[in-house]
Amino acid sequence: MSLRKRPYVLIMSEITVDGKLTLQRGVSSKILMKYMDHETEILLHATRAEYDAIMVGSRTIAIDNSYLTVRLVEGTQPLRVIPNSMADISLDANVLSRDAPTLIAVCAQAPSDRVTAIREKGADVVVAGETRVDLPLLLQILAERYGVRRLMVEGGPTLNYHMLHNGLVDAVRLIHLPFIVGGENTPSLVGGPHITSEEEMHRLRLTDHYLCGSNLVTEYTVLYGE
Repeated sequence: MSLRKRPYVLIMSEITVDGKLTLQRGVSSKILMKYMDHETEILLHATRAEYDAIMVGSRTIAIDNSYLTVRLVEGTQPLRVIPNSMADISLDANVLSRDAPTLIAVCAQAPSDRVTAIREKGADVVVAGETRVDLPLLLQILAERYGVRRLMVEGGPTLNYHMLHNGLVDAVRLIHLPFIVGGENTPSLVGGPHITSEEEMHRLRLTDHYLCGSNLVTEYTVLYGE
């Protein structure tokens, strides 16, 4: 686990019975999310309200164009954090609206005109890495500069992979949808390269399971060094 100061991190995601996030690559996860029970939607928004910040990858933003706001419950809007190395996020993205604070993390090579344009939309921009966003450094920045103690990740398979690979995840909460999608190239919860041995598996401990409306929810602690 990273020894740098960082927030407590929860990955929260909806998945199908076969672990898929979408119907196929490049298709919005909102198609599946509309089948979540209303009670589960409330759980998602209540969890957002409990956390200081929400992180989503820039590819997920490009596909889903989510607002990442708290709407179904009362609560403070968390800081929206988007790792976007080259500052090429669409300036029309909903996360750049002023209904909640937003932080775009870029690398040192991001074009200055793009950085300026993002700032003009009202978002903060931080440099966290030389050639791509350094996630451990970004989490350190979130803790030390923005006072983020609890970070919720609603990422796609790439962001989830890099967060786990860097030892930055403390817990996982999954909303199980009663569908099987199939497809060997359909995005699943975690992407990245194939592992070559069981030692590379990320080990979890089931800590809770319950029905939320009609959806099964499971919760896990991520184990390190066990």
